[in-house]
Amino acid sequence: MALKPLSVFINGRFLTQPVTGVQRFALEILDSLDNYLSEHPGLSQEYKFTCFVPPRSRKDTLPDWKNILIKQSGISNGNIWEQIELPYLARKGLLLSLCNIGPLLHFHQIVIFHDASVFAVPEAYTLAFKIKYRISMWILARTARKVITVSQFSRKELAKYLKIGIDDISLISEGCEHILKSIPDYSTIGKNNLGKKPFILTIGSSSPHKNVKRVIQAIAQFHGDEINLVIAGGKYSKVFKQVEGPEKEHVVRLGFVTDSELRALYEKAFCFIFPSLYEGFGLPPLEAMACGCPVLSSNKASLPEIYRDAVLYFDPTSEEGIYRTIKEFMEQTALHDDYQKRGLLLAEGYTWKSAAESLLEIIRADDPYSP
Repeated sequence: MALKPLSVFINGRFLTQPVTGVQRFALEILDSLDNYLSEHPGLSQEYKFTCFVPPRSRKDTLPDWKNILIKQSGISNGNIWEQIELPYLARKGLLLSLCNIGPLLHFHQIVIFHDASVFAVPEAYTLAFKIKYRISMWILARTARKVITVSQFSRKELAKYLKIGIDDISLISEGCEHILKSIPDYSTIGKNNLGKKPFILTIGSSSPHKNVKRVIQAIAQFHGDEINLVIAGGKYSKVFKQVEGPEKEHVVRLGFVTDSELRALYEKAFCFIFPSLYEGFGLPPLEAMACGCPVLSSNKASLPEIYRDAVLYFDPTSEEGIYRTIKEFMEQTALHDDYQKRGLLLAEGYTWKSAAESLLEIIRADDPYSP
């Protein structure tokens, strides 16, 4: 007698949220999982994937997956939908929560924690967000069937702050090839007057742990005709505390940009700088590398683990150190080509296909009927 396929339900609340790092992870790994299922049709006999989303989700913004069914279900939205309705909707199967949080009342669940930042850098978050995530992560770490994270650094951090065994946390990586699927929109260069002199690109909110303020201060030490700093990304004030400094002459804030605009910025930037003090993985530098943009990076947290020798490192706590690193990179022209080549080579090793295969292996290991 053939066994019934394992029902895997996906917490699709992220599809109603702005796309930041964790939402990007969820979208790309599920896109690749959907493609993998197309390449291996026999898996449909083993697994049935359904992504539940709140009822008010805009249908025109939902992914067009072929093997993962999307169901708009329930009557509420937000936290109430996730914590009250989703456990009931997913009661007959394994639930997969990809974005740091899931329903506390569903005990057959795999949850992905991307980092331990709400514990390690509490000053970066609003009080309500910090309390919610600390409590939720502590409970889920003890009730979920499996906890996953995205770097060895985060694995150690989560084990330390959540008081769980490091061997109880599985590991999968991330990918960066998604940025190459977007056609570059070079109009963003002209409309923001970015073609007149070289510019350094960075991405991040005004949150303290993103540390953009120190880069702004470092850039201010250059002469007006030397270089600009271009900052892309939203503020996300419901999540992060903001650290706003006075605007500088050499700083161009773009706010939210599309993937097509972002690819164009990566391709046209002199380099990409990532000054973060705390990251569980740090995806933007890999996107930059995939587009041929050399990277200057903080030497903190997971970043040396992920980027290895493919970036030029600096101490992100030193404004003077950031300035000297930028100056060295500008003056030693051979560094540009060297780190461009290193970055392209490193980026090839990080794919969403590999991440999706790892995720499926973890799901299979949790299936009591799998061989």
